[in-house]
Amino acid sequence: MTELDPLDRFRTDLVRRLAARDHVPERHPMTVSPWVAMSALQKAVRRGRRDLALNAAATLLRDAPDRLWRRLGGIAFEDVGLGSLRTLGMTVAALRGKRFRRAVGGDWPVASLLISDLCCARKSRASDDLLMSLETLPHLEPQRREFAAMPNSRLRLLALTTDNLHHRALALVYLLGTDRPGHALPAHRGEPGLVFDLLDELGVAPTTLAICREGHKKTGEALPPLVALLALENGLRAETTNDPFPPETLIGDCPGWALDMFTREGKAALTRLLSTHAGIAGMASSLIPKPQRVRFLGQVLFRVEGGVLANRVGGDLADRLHAQLMFDTLGVEPHHAVQALDLMRGDLPLLNRIRKTIMKEADHA
Repeated sequence: MTELDPLDRFRTDLVRRLAARDHVPERHPMTVSPWVAMSALQKAVRRGRRDLALNAAATLLRDAPDRLWRRLGGIAFEDVGLGSLRTLGMTVAALRGKRFRRAVGGDWPVASLLISDLCCARKSRASDDLLMSLETLPHLEPQRREFAAMPNSRLRLLALTTDNLHHRALALVYLLGTDRPGHALPAHRGEPGLVFDLLDELGVAPTTLAICREGHKKTGEALPPLVALLALENGLRAETTNDPFPPETLIGDCPGWALDMFTREGKAALTRLLSTHAGIAGMASSLIPKPQRVRFLGQVLFRVEGGVLANRVGGDLADRLHAQLMFDTLGVEPHHAVQALDLMRGDLPLLNRIRKTIMKEADHA
């Protein structure tokens, strides 16, 4: 008897929902670069802003379609995670490939349905909070160096036997491999095939494991295995909450919050903010070495504006990981982190004025 693919039911569900749909939204692309569109898409999903997410997706489908599908996979595992296993399954089903999407209706019908699901889903950023803590928590610095030098056989044994979540997760990330440009951790040549066998040994449920295995295959990112690892300690609550959203400023047809440090315009705005008398600029100048100040402002901005969620689902572990992200991973003492977040919230109106100026300058360049 042939064993059923655990992902088949998500593909079947996707096909049925597409066939039953009586309306596909029209495309309204934005007049922004693909990088701004990717940022707008992800942050709109986080905020449950289906209108803006669809407009950003239409922009990417017109200008950079491959970036759209990779970004949707990243969003699912970074921002939804264990909040909705069904949404993760639908996402990896949609990432099966161009031929599959063409057969079930085409890229836009599939993308628009998937984006609606992502916007409405219960959301947990616990996997990304965990990854960022592995990369930045000061007390993990000895393990970051020590684990990078371990053979993969020892990393595997450590991940199987330790009760420390951060040590287990760090071992898994090194087993995936960190020897590629831009990785925040020391370089280590991994054996990715070991990772999902290890997660199976640890007891991750078969459907969750299949979704995360396919998610890693399609995105190449560490987040899907971390979602699988966190499934062992899930404990998410039934109720959801909305994070506090700062007031929104539109710059043309683009919200200001799309201009983060990973966009050219957003980085320019943060650089210009540093030259003002803003409170956050003064704090950065007093605490942070000059080459690191723009990145510091970008990380603070993410915590107060870019990473906020609608429909956030918490739990004891998820809440602890989120608190670590907010206060322990900025490279300053926790009381300074609290102050930095408050200062950035107060300086957002000034930052948005700077963003508007920079976007106007770009239009006239």
